[in-house]
Amino acid sequence: MRHQSLRRFGFATALLLTLSACSRGPEPDSRRLVLVTQAQPSGTASQIFAGEVRAREEVNLSFRVAGKIATRYVDAGAGVQTGQILARLDDSDLALQSEAADASVQALRADRDLAATELSRYSELVGKQLVSQSLFDSKKAQAQAAQSRYQQAVAQSKVNSNQTGYAVIRAPVSGVISQRLAEAGQVVSAGQPVFTFAADGARDVAITVAEQHLPNLRAGQPVKVELWTQQGEVYDGKIREIGASADALTRTYAVRVAFDDAAAVTQLGQSARVYMAESGNQGLSVPLSALTESNGKPAVWVIGRDGRLQKRGVAVRRYGARSAQISAGLAQNEWIVQAGVHLLRDGESVRAVDVDNRPVPMGGAAKAAR
Repeated sequence: MRHQSLRRFGFATALLLTLSACSRGPEPDSRRLVLVTQAQPSGTASQIFAGEVRAREEVNLSFRVAGKIATRYVDAGAGVQTGQILARLDDSDLALQSEAADASVQALRADRDLAATELSRYSELVGKQLVSQSLFDSKKAQAQAAQSRYQQAVAQSKVNSNQTGYAVIRAPVSGVISQRLAEAGQVVSAGQPVFTFAADGARDVAITVAEQHLPNLRAGQPVKVELWTQQGEVYDGKIREIGASADALTRTYAVRVAFDDAAAVTQLGQSARVYMAESGNQGLSVPLSALTESNGKPAVWVIGRDGRLQKRGVAVRRYGARSAQISAGLAQNEWIVQAGVHLLRDGESVRAVDVDNRPVPMGGAAKAAR
């Protein structure tokens, strides 16, 4: 009986082992699963430059003579009309100088008239040979000198009169006072800026451009302008002028962009963006997550037709927010790993899938991952 039970137990054990072996199936694929993509053409790239709205005609206004500011009539932000008085100097000293010049003119006019009278009298006497020719020549020279001194005094009187007029700053055209640089009671020198004045009319966007971008710019080049307060509204513009020399500190060039602001509500100093399209071949675009490094330089993991990985160095033209532009080292139809690149080994055999988790055969044609 015991012997029969042992036989039954052995038979059951053998049956279980057989069933277990049958249900195990083939060995699973142990290769690493990687997400892949193909580099795509970058198309037309745009450079974005931050700037601010400025008046096309903007100048500093100053007095043409030195003095103490007696009155300031306008504040920053005020709109003014052509010829409007903006500030006035204390012109009391200038008035005294003008009066002194007028008095000098009157005195020298009397000297000139006296010298002319004497010359006329000596002219008659020399004709009658009652005086010598040398004495007559001396009187003639004195009359001419008196006339010259009088003319000089008249000219100086006009200068002093003009000086009085220079003690006033007037608006050259209609516009806006964009900045006030001096206050009443302050002593200023001739030519020292008192106001920054922005003329009414066309507006520009002032930007600065690094020297590496300068070869791609030209006057008249079309651009797009977006105002910070009107995001989504893009206006046509063009590069109006490019600075001839770089700023000594920042090594950037000043660029002015003219734009069609007829439908735009612009304020001086308003922030703006300028979009410039770059021409020519922009290379290939790959996700930033696909980039790694090799010997301190950018690289990507390329999957060969045999399914094995190869780390390859690439030349990155520009880094963007989500992608990088590759200018050399990668072909458009090559597959690269776009995630988990820090875990891979050179020569490792992998299984590739796209973003939809579909297997990607390396030996055949397959569509790029979206």
